[in-house]
Amino acid sequence: MRRTASRPLPSGRVIARDALGFGLALSILGGLYLAITVNLVSAGLAMATLLSYLLIYTPLKRKTPLCTLLGAFPGAMPTLIGWAGASGKIDPRAWFLFAILFLWQFPHFLAIALMYRDDYARAGYKMLPAFDRESRFTRAEILGLTLVLVAVTLLPAGRVGPLYGVAMVMAGAFLLYYVAKLTRSASIVLASKLVHASVIYLPVVLVAIVAAFKS
Repeated sequence: MRRTASRPLPSGRVIARDALGFGLALSILGGLYLAITVNLVSAGLAMATLLSYLLIYTPLKRKTPLCTLLGAFPGAMPTLIGWAGASGKIDPRAWFLFAILFLWQFPHFLAIALMYRDDYARAGYKMLPAFDRESRFTRAEILGLTLVLVAVTLLPAGRVGPLYGVAMVMAGAFLLYYVAKLTRSASIVLASKLVHASVIYLPVVLVAIVAAFKS
């Protein structure tokens, strides 16, 4: 893939054996560190994230476009790991954060898949459905899941005050603006703009959540 050709492993600056050893060392030491210094819940969640990403999501990228759906689970797990690390348990607020990060990945990563569709195809990665050559299905999927994402962010609005709701509506409108533009045209430029908009959207939403729940 052209977009990853300069990275250490594909460029040959790091050999596969060394990368495997380094990855295993980090994984084992990281899991032990969490178990000893934080708690077993966060360590268990971290190991489940690692294994599901490596053994389920990564191999499925060559098998089915459903890899994006399955990969969104480990992709959203850091919210649960962090919550468990801080509190020692998982409660509904942690699942709320998980849902936001889970849903956010679809407009973000599907837009990336549209940008690099040919690159992924050359590498044998089935990130998008073969039947969706004009990307109508994918763009509709992005729109539908973004609407669900915005709706989910508004769920606590009645309990934490009107300012939170205003912030979420404004953030959602910002993201939906770029989603709507991509929905009307399968442009690589518009897909790139959506990726950048999603990177701005997520921290704004998370800051608003922290401010709301601390007040």
